[in-house]
Amino acid sequence: MTYHKFLALGIFLSVASFSNAETATALKAYAKVSPTTGNQVTGTVTFETTDKGVLIIADFEGLKPGSHGFHVHEKGDCSHDAASAGGHFNPTNKKHGGPDDPDRHVGDFGNVVADASGKAHYERVDALVKLEGPESIIDKSIVIHADPDDFTSQPSGNSGARIGCGLIQAKP
Repeated sequence: MTYHKFLALGIFLSVASFSNAETATALKAYAKVSPTTGNQVTGTVTFETTDKGVLIIADFEGLKPGSHGFHVHEKGDCSHDAASAGGHFNPTNKKHGGPDDPDRHVGDFGNVVADASGKAHYERVDALVKLEGPESIIDKSIVIHADPDDFTSQPSGNSGARIGCGLIQAKP
C-alpha cells in the first residue's frame, strides 16, 4: 500500500469513527418546573432524541385534579409569574392546535391530566420537537396552565393562567 493510500484510509477511518460517535450520542434536555405565585405545582420534564422524534416524559404534583395546558413557550424566562416566557414556541408560524395535529405550534403539547391526588404523568414521542438547530426548544420555557387547552382557540388554546414554569436546559 502506498503512503497516500494509507493516509487516505486513515483519514476515512477517522472521519467514519467520529461520525458514528456523534450519531450514537442522543441529545437530552430537562426542565425543573416551579410554581408561580399562589400555586403549588412542581415537576420535571425530560427530553431525549430517538429515531422517531423527541421522547417527552413529564411528572408533576401539586395540581388541582383535571386537565392543564402544557406548552413550550418562546423565551427561557420564568420571571413575573411566567409572563416573561412569552407566547407558545412557534418557529414555523402555524396555528395553535393539539399535539397530534399536523399543523400546530412546535410548543403545543396538549394537556397533562392530574389525578385526585394532584399528580400527573405525560409521555409521548413528538416528531416536531427539536433539541438542536434553529427550531430547538433548549433555552425556552415549559409552562403549565390552570385550565385545559381546548386545542382550537387562537393563539394559545384558552388554557388560563400560568401556574408553573421551568427553563429547558441541555442535559450533559
